[in-house]
Amino acid sequence: MKATKEQLRKRRQHKIRARVSGTATKPRLAVFRSSTSIYAQLIDDKAGKTIASSSSLKMKKATGMELAKQVGAEIAKQAFAKKIKICVFDRGGYLYHGRVKALAEAAREGGLNF
Repeated sequence: MKATKEQLRKRRQHKIRARVSGTATKPRLAVFRSSTSIYAQLIDDKAGKTIASSSSLKMKKATGMELAKQVGAEIAKQAFAKKIKICVFDRGGYLYHGRVKALAEAAREGGLNF
């Protein structure tokens, strides 16, 4: 039986999560991408807490790439407010391309290092 796209993404996601873990000083920047929105969270895996989060749901309507850039800039601003400069990037099993790449580059421009 052939695996679906979602099953393949989940497999990649589990491989990434086995190697990537966040702490309070170096949280994990997790990305989730749906067909209409994009979400980003800074997560402390040791404590099991979300430090900061941002999504394109409450932002004004624009193209997907523009929304991803806005979410990346917003999460970087929230991280800066909490004195976080370094994080590890968790692309969530998605290819580092398109909206995921735009979010990551905007977060880097906003001051996050990963």
